[in-house]
Amino acid sequence: MANERYVVRRPTDVQEERSTCGFRRRLLKADEFPDLSISLLNLHNAKLHHHNRTTEFYYVIEGKGQLELDGERVDVEPGVLVRINPPTRHRALGDFTALILCSPAWTTEDNIVDE
Repeated sequence: MANERYVVRRPTDVQEERSTCGFRRRLLKADEFPDLSISLLNLHNAKLHHHNRTTEFYYVIEGKGQLELDGERVDVEPGVLVRINPPTRHRALGDFTALILCSPAWTTEDNIVDE
């Protein structure tokens, strides 16, 4: 639901799409709010990647796994928040769901997948 003063968006209102790290539902996009984007991510077959501009915040909601950050692995579980500054090369490993906040908002141009 949207009006001039606020927006209400439920995960079920947003179509799931494949992303670099798994399957996400983009709750807030760059074209709506350039300073911040928010996605709900279900991890699956994540690829190593980095961003030159965007800082990402992973807040784990459920499940367990690891974040690989410039070759180091950090264990994550519900309640853990990890800030990933650019240009840290990273990927998620394991089986977890996270809320991803990006500032400035995530864009395809700033998502560089390592080959």
